[in-house]
Amino acid sequence: MNSFGDVMRNLDWSVPMEILMSIIPALVCITLHELSHGYVAYKLGDNTAKNMGRLTLNPIKHIDIFGLIMMVAFKFGWAKPVPVDMRNFKHPKRDMAITALAGPVSNVLICCIVLFIYGLIFLPCKLSGSSFLDSVLNMVYITAYLSIALAIFNIIPIPPLDGSKVLFSLMSDESYYKLMRYEHYGMIILLVLIASDVLGAPLQMVTQAVFKFLFAFAEWGFSLSRILFY
Repeated sequence: MNSFGDVMRNLDWSVPMEILMSIIPALVCITLHELSHGYVAYKLGDNTAKNMGRLTLNPIKHIDIFGLIMMVAFKFGWAKPVPVDMRNFKHPKRDMAITALAGPVSNVLICCIVLFIYGLIFLPCKLSGSSFLDSVLNMVYITAYLSIALAIFNIIPIPPLDGSKVLFSLMSDESYYKLMRYEHYGMIILLVLIASDVLGAPLQMVTQAVFKFLFAFAEWGFSLSRILFY
């Protein structure tokens, strides 16, 4: 009879490791995305997120389990929205649009920074021959990709995504408040569009194109690494 240790050694750990290597980057991306919303709202005069403990780097405060699963499985997902009370803003519609844009903008910046780091550490990680450092390198790459995927997904102008808040801010006050009442139906529409691949395939194409363009930051990091260390 095999011992418990033998059974554990013979298990295929590749799939759990792949899932783990996606979950950690996903948590980083959604946490910084939602924190950016809350911080900008706070700076613009709304303390709601701060009072509810959402101005934190603790991912547990921001996780939407289903959104996290979607992000790991399909590379498009969401977090628990940061509460914002636009009545606290001096310029409600404008400030709401700025707050909404803060999330995607932060993800683009994160993608650029992480890609630069990826390029910078690529040679040391590969030349080390360490499987652990290879895993770290892969996680850095996934973080960059998920970050830009989250940014692009969120600029879709369908409620409750950030793009809808920017679009609605351009409308009359009456139209804005009417449309915001139906915000919770938007997620159903999104899920149908993604499941039917009406939205999934175009999103993937756009994400890959933008990621390829931003990969220049990784190339700059790689060039700097060669100058500094080799």
